[in-house]
Amino acid sequence: MGTEQQAKRQAGARRRLLSLVTASFLTLGAGVAFLTVPSPASADPIERCTATTGAIVAVDFGPFGGKVERGCDTTPTTGYELLHEGGFTTEGTVHDGPAFICRIGKGASGTRYPTADKEDCVLTPQATAYWSYWIASPGQKNWTYSPLGAMARTPRPGDVDAWVFGGTDVGGTSGRPAFSPDDVRAAGSGPSPDPTGPTGPPVPGTGTVDVPAATRWLTGKLTDGERVVDDGATAPNHFLTTEVVYALAAADRESTAARKAARFLATPSQTDAYAYPAGKEGIPDATAAARLALVAEATGMDPRAFGGHDLLGDLARYVCPRNIGDGENVDGCLTKGDFRTTGQSDAQAMAVIALLNGGVTPPAAAVDRLTGLQCEDGGFTGVLIRAGEWCDSDTSATGLITLALKRAGGHDAAVDRARAYLKKSQLPTGAWPSAPSMTTGSPASTGWAAQALRALGDTGHADAGLSWLSKHQFPAGGFGFEEDDTESRVFATSPVAVAGAKSDLVALTAKKADPKPTPTGPTPPVPPGDGPDIGKGVAYLTGPKQLIQGRYYQSSPGFADYGMTIDGAYALAATGTDNATLRNIVDFLDKGGKDGNGRGIHDWTMIGTKYAGGGSIGKAALLAEAVGRDPRAFGGRNLIEALATGVCTAKDTTSTPYCGGKGAYTNAKSVFDQSLGVIAQIRAGESAAAAGPITYLKSLQQPSGAWVSLVGKDSDPEVDSTAMAAMTVDLLPDAASQAAVDKALAWLATQQLADGGFPGASGDSVNSAALAVQGLSLDAQKYGTQIAKARRFLATQQNADGGFNIAKGGQPGSDVRASTQAVGGTTGISFGTLTRSLDGTTPQPVPTAPVQPSGSPSAPVIVTPGEGAGSSAGASAGAGGGGLASTGVQVGGLAAAALVLVLGGWGAIRAAKRRRGPVGGAA
Repeated sequence: MGTEQQAKRQAGARRRLLSLVTASFLTLGAGVAFLTVPSPASADPIERCTATTGAIVAVDFGPFGGKVERGCDTTPTTGYELLHEGGFTTEGTVHDGPAFICRIGKGASGTRYPTADKEDCVLTPQATAYWSYWIASPGQKNWTYSPLGAMARTPRPGDVDAWVFGGTDVGGTSGRPAFSPDDVRAAGSGPSPDPTGPTGPPVPGTGTVDVPAATRWLTGKLTDGERVVDDGATAPNHFLTTEVVYALAAADRESTAARKAARFLATPSQTDAYAYPAGKEGIPDATAAARLALVAEATGMDPRAFGGHDLLGDLARYVCPRNIGDGENVDGCLTKGDFRTTGQSDAQAMAVIALLNGGVTPPAAAVDRLTGLQCEDGGFTGVLIRAGEWCDSDTSATGLITLALKRAGGHDAAVDRARAYLKKSQLPTGAWPSAPSMTTGSPASTGWAAQALRALGDTGHADAGLSWLSKHQFPAGGFGFEEDDTESRVFATSPVAVAGAKSDLVALTAKKADPKPTPTGPTPPVPPGDGPDIGKGVAYLTGPKQLIQGRYYQSSPGFADYGMTIDGAYALAATGTDNATLRNIVDFLDKGGKDGNGRGIHDWTMIGTKYAGGGSIGKAALLAEAVGRDPRAFGGRNLIEALATGVCTAKDTTSTPYCGGKGAYTNAKSVFDQSLGVIAQIRAGESAAAAGPITYLKSLQQPSGAWVSLVGKDSDPEVDSTAMAAMTVDLLPDAASQAAVDKALAWLATQQLADGGFPGASGDSVNSAALAVQGLSLDAQKYGTQIAKARRFLATQQNADGGFNIAKGGQPGSDVRASTQAVGGTTGISFGTLTRSLDGTTPQPVPTAPVQPSGSPSAPVIVTPGEGAGSSAGASAGAGGGGLASTGVQVGGLAAAALVLVLGGWGAIRAAKRRRGPVGGAA
C-alpha cells in the first residue's frame, strides 16, 4: 500500500518533491535491536576523508545548546552507517522501532537529543521538530534535502551529509542547515572538483552502433508495419510508435517504414486518441501533440495538418500565461511558460523543438522555462519544477533540453553549463548513467548525451559513448534500459539508433517537405496494457528472505513492520495467487502472533492508549474486512469502535493525541491515515458514524481536484494522497462525492510523466505509479491509456528477483515496501472494494530454522487454529526453507495464474459497481 503514516510527509504536485520523514525513516535491514543504541565506532580522523575518499557527516546540536559536530567514515555503505561510524548514536521510536531516527547523540556517553522531556519518541515526531537529512556531493555549494532515507542512500566519495533538528516545509525548501557544505568538508581536502569536468573524453574503442540491426529490430516491433502493440494488447502504443519513427527517420530520411507508421499516427482517430483525449475542441495533451509534430517534421508531413489538427497552432495557443496564484488560475498551469497539461521537461523541450523546426517562434516564456530547470551542477531535471524546489539532474533530460536550447539560441551560458555537466558525468567506460548516484551505464541516457555532445562539436565524447554502446547491443539489434538489462526495449533503442546514425532529434526533424495524404481508420478499444510479472512479484514478496517465517516483514532484526506486513497482505489479496500465505499472515495478526521482541499487532496500533492512531487502526480493520474477518474482534480488539471513539472534536497539533482538525482521527497525520479510517468505517456499515471524518477528508481536496499530503499542517498536493482519497470518496454515492472523484482522477491524469510513471517523494516513483493505477482504474474506460502506460512503467522497474525499485533512476535494487504497492496496485483494484475469500485454506506450520545466536531476538510466537502455541519454539526468523514451500503453490504456475487473474480483474473493473457512470449514479 502507500507510504506508511510515519513517512507520508511528502510534497507532490507535478514534480519530484520529497518526504519530510522518509529521509529519517530507514529501509529494511538496520542491524540493531529495538530502541537500542549501537556503541559508536571509533570515527576515522576527519583529515582521512577527502574529496575523493570517504564522506563527512555533520550534526547540528545548536537547538540544544551545542555546536556542529563532524564525523568521518572512509568506507561508508549507507548514510546510516556514516552517521554511526562517524561517532554518533541514535534512537528510534516505540511505534516504528530503530528504523526511524528520533534522537541523535555524540559519542557513547553523550546525551541524545531531543531528551525524553521534550519528545517521548513513541510516535513519529511532528514535521516542526524532527531530524531532517541533507546531502551535498563534491562541487555542490548548497544542500539538497535527501530524497532517500539514510539506510537507502549510498554516499559517494567526497559527499557530505548533515542532520538538522527543527522543521522544514514539505519540499525541503526551508529549514536548511545554517552552515554550507564547504563549512564542514574535511580540512585539507582541497577545493571542490572543477565543475567544468575532465579536459578530455574517455579513450574510445573501435566499436560503433550497428544502426541497420537496430532499425531492423525496431521495424520488427511494428504490427502490420505501422504501429507498436505491446505483448498481450490489441491497441497501439502511440508513444513507442513515435519513438520508432524517430529512429527510422534518423537512419534514413526517406524510410518507407517510418512514413507508413507516421501515416498511421496521422489517422484522425489515432491522433485524437493520443493527443486529444479531451475531445477535438479540448486542450491537447502537450506531450503527445509535440511528439506527433516531430513525427510529421521527421517524415515530410505537415504538422499544421496532421490528423485533422494544427498541432503547432495548438501548442503555441496553450502556453500558460502566468504562474499559479498570480490572478485567476488556469487549468493545467503551474508556471508561466509551461505547455498546458504536461508536467515533464522532455515534453516542454520537444514542443519547443517542434515549433522552431516548424517555422513557429515559441513564446519566450516557454523557452525560458527550460533554463529554469537547470540544477546547480549544470544538468537539467526531468520534471517541471518551480524555482527553489529540489532539482535532481537527469542525463536524458539534460541531453534533450540542451538540444532544444541550442536550437533556440540566446542561451549560451545554460548550454555551456549543461555541456560541462555531460562531460564530467561521463563514466570512464564511455557510458553515461541515468542518474548521478549510479555508477553503471544506461544505453538510453548514453544515446541522449551522445546526441547533444555531437551537436555541440564534442565528437570525442560522443564516439566514446557509441563505443560503449556497441558492447551492449543485443544480437537482434536492440538495447536495454540499463547495462545489465537482459531484454531489448523500444524506448532505449530509439535514442541509441539516432545517436548511432550520428544525428539528433533537432537535426532529423529540421527539414520540411511537402505533406503527404493521410488515410483514416477506426480506433480500437484501449486495453489496460502489459504490466509487471505478478507471479514473480508474489514470489519475491513471499520469499523467506523477505517474509519472516512466512508471517511478517521486519524493519530490523526481530522487529516486525506491521504496516508493511499489512501492505503485503493487501497485495496478496489483490492478486489471489497465494491465498495460503495470505492466510498465514492474517492468522499471525489476528490470532495473537508476536515478533522476535514479543510485540503483536496492537503494540503497533496502540489501541486503547493516547497514542492510538486512526491510520494504523483503520489499516488493520480494512485487512480484516477484505479477507472476511471481523474488524470488531480482530486481534482481540474492536477496531471499528476504536475508530468511532477516536475522532477529534477540535484542532490541536501540539498535544497527544495529535488532532489535525475537527473530524480528523486522533494521531492521523496524513490524508492516507484519514482515508484508511474512513474506508474501514464505511465498509463496516458505519457511514453515519464516519460523517465527521468524511467531511474532514473532503475538505482537504484542493480546487485543482488534488488532495494535499498532510493533516493539520500546510502541505502540497500529491499523487499518492489524491489516489487514496479518490478510492475512499468513491464509496459515497452522492453526486457531490462522485464529482469530487471525477475531478481528482482528471488531476491524476495530468501528473503522468512521459515514461508512464508518476512523481512521488523518491522521484519517478513506483509507489506513486501503482497508486495512480488504482485511482485511475475507478474510471478504467476513460483513463485506459494512462493506466496502460503506468503499468508498462512498473514493468520496467521490476528486477530479476521479482521485486521492484523504489524509483526510476534511483539506486537499483528491490525494495519490499515498493514491491507490495507495485504488485497490488498493478491489478487496479481499489482498497475500497478489495475482497479475497480465504475459504479452502488451512493454517500452515511455522518453518523451522537454525537456533539463533546468543542475544539474538527470539522467534515469533505464532498462534493459529490447529497449531499449538509452542510449535514455533526454537524457530527463528532466519529460516532458509519454508516460505513458498509451505504454500503448495509452484512459482512456475504463478505467472500464468496471475495473468489470467489480472486480465479477468480488468474486465471486472470495467463492469463493476458503477465504473464512473453519470454523476450521481448508483454506488
